[in-house]
Amino acid sequence: MSKIIHRSLRGTLPFAVSAQGVYLTDREGKQYIDGSGGAAVSCLGHGHPDVLAAMHAQIDKVAYAHTSFFTTDVAEELADTLIAKAPPGIGHVYFVSGGSEAIEAALKMARQYYVETGEPERSIFIARRQSYHGNTLGALAVGGNEWRRKQFAPILIDVGRVSPCYEYRDRRDGETPEQYSQRLGDELEGEIQRIGPRKIIAFIAEPVVGATLGAVTATPGYFKRVRQICDRYGILFIADEVMCGMGRTGSLHAVDQEGVRPDLMAIAKGLGGGYQPIGAVLASSRIVEAFRKGTGMFQHGHTYIGHATACAAALAVQKVFARDKLIEQVQSLGAYLEKRLHETFINSPYVGDLRGRGLFRGVELVADRATKKPFDPALKLHAKVKSEAMNQGLLCYPMGGTIDGVTGDHVLLAPPFICTEAQIDEIVDKLARAIETGTHALKHAA
Repeated sequence: MSKIIHRSLRGTLPFAVSAQGVYLTDREGKQYIDGSGGAAVSCLGHGHPDVLAAMHAQIDKVAYAHTSFFTTDVAEELADTLIAKAPPGIGHVYFVSGGSEAIEAALKMARQYYVETGEPERSIFIARRQSYHGNTLGALAVGGNEWRRKQFAPILIDVGRVSPCYEYRDRRDGETPEQYSQRLGDELEGEIQRIGPRKIIAFIAEPVVGATLGAVTATPGYFKRVRQICDRYGILFIADEVMCGMGRTGSLHAVDQEGVRPDLMAIAKGLGGGYQPIGAVLASSRIVEAFRKGTGMFQHGHTYIGHATACAAALAVQKVFARDKLIEQVQSLGAYLEKRLHETFINSPYVGDLRGRGLFRGVELVADRATKKPFDPALKLHAKVKSEAMNQGLLCYPMGGTIDGVTGDHVLLAPPFICTEAQIDEIVDKLARAIETGTHALKHAA
């Protein structure tokens, strides 16, 4: 029996023994196509020679130097690379070891900014229901994934909460997408007024919602309205691009497609492509300048921030992005993936919605397509689809609780940027068989 505390303590996991390109192989010799990049992480697939070479070269120079004593050339070059392509106003970067750490750091930066600028009464964040921002206590507190939060709720800070931008289920009959965006903006403004504008630090949201809702994009004008409201009340806007960012949706940053600028932005998964643990906060210059003029420091830190080998891996990933024009490839492959999903599931009685951008796509499963009725959560359809997909040799990212934290099932796809159209076909075909087998089993059991 394994001595590891695995994610599930029931059952056993196959042993991954090798990985190359978009495939992983287990100890029994079975091959799996990585249709979700793990958790939207492996943007360059596995075993990319440029990244491996960069890591080896960095280890030969300096693998790790604590940031209270040193900076490194590779960390500085990575920072310059990221800031050169950041949204307007973003001028600095803070490196961490993953997405949850990035969100935690962003929350602290936002709070410290107001302390430094003479508004210490600001202590409350506003976030959305059916969101996910990570598993540290601060990140879990602002997140709206109820089953992840439930048992820890008594030790989490209170936050304001508003509706997600979930058009498939929440836009009313006769309401245009623009009117829906306006209504959600009014709800946000109402929550600000309820709490008190001078008490609020920031509003945090995923530009494209990842694991909890399954690649849900915002309706037109939603984020522009959010930005206007935040500016009106002097509130910061934190964009969580841990899952949807770094090229995943067809632009380097998902907010680029919304035409807005965040004050703080968390990135991670696609930053380093899984080759080393790394994440970052991209911060506006005005926030960092307030720190410089005040205490002269950001009062936060972890042992492995700015890890040289992790920075080398991430820098190599970003160089491959640019050299091989992979963002453009995400756009074209994303269009092909969208086409294949629609062709495959257009007549499926159990697929209610297909959504997403680029190589970030969600498939929402329903018991009744006409009424959008979800499956009984006790059936755990998402778990059955995951199991059937693995039987087929497909790794995908199913999740339950899509609608309210309890009901609803979806599957998230986030294949590597290097995949081919033939491999997209393989992913979609295997997913179709997994969904058919999983739903058929439930129907037969009923």
